[in-house]
Amino acid sequence: MRQIKPNISLSEIEKFNRFSTDWWDENGRMKSLHDINPLRLEYIMLKTHLKGKRVLDVGCGGGILTEQIAMQDAVTTGIDASDHMITIARSHAKKSNLDIQYINTDIEHITRFTKKGFDVILCMELLEHVPDYESVILACKNVLNPGGIIIFATINRNLLSFMLAIVCAEYVLGLLPKGTHDYSSLIKPAELNRTCLGTGLKNFDITGFSYNPLSQKYYFCKNSLVNYLASFKSEPCI
Repeated sequence: MRQIKPNISLSEIEKFNRFSTDWWDENGRMKSLHDINPLRLEYIMLKTHLKGKRVLDVGCGGGILTEQIAMQDAVTTGIDASDHMITIARSHAKKSNLDIQYINTDIEHITRFTKKGFDVILCMELLEHVPDYESVILACKNVLNPGGIIIFATINRNLLSFMLAIVCAEYVLGLLPKGTHDYSSLIKPAELNRTCLGTGLKNFDITGFSYNPLSQKYYFCKNSLVNYLASFKSEPCI
């Protein structure tokens, strides 16, 4: 049997482990994740209903979005390559009295832990942090149930996104710790769409979003020049 190599960056895991001490502090270094969470959940619920569905949160971190998904009565699983993050996520879910299955793995190896597919797969702000984002997309498609959907959130790659998502967000406004993003790892919507299409996934929406530093809120916008969410679906069985 062919061995699948781990698609993880140890430097990325170590970086986010350093942020983990205040992961659930809404005013800490992960404040931007807390601020963006309502918009992410709104988008997800506009694209699909969650009650009773098997939902997988890929790269769940400490579980900020995962817990919100579980609160919608979804059968929820969160996976992350960092055992430290999974420990934090499990601890907080227990405090919140939420039934969430957390697994310390990457998406390429999830079938070692469960043979069941998923109706909805969420992959938020992960693709730009792995060595091979195409591998992540293919692995997601392989565990997606027929007729299921995958929602990605990532960052476009252009001069504007470099200035706003990296220079401004990390070095001017301090919305994220410095060094969170590497410009060369950002992904154009056309690249994401082409890769997904190659796996048999069909795009049915791309929506951009932005940040208002005055209100400290994220909002949907008319372009996907910087941050964007993208929804794809698999064909149902005939």
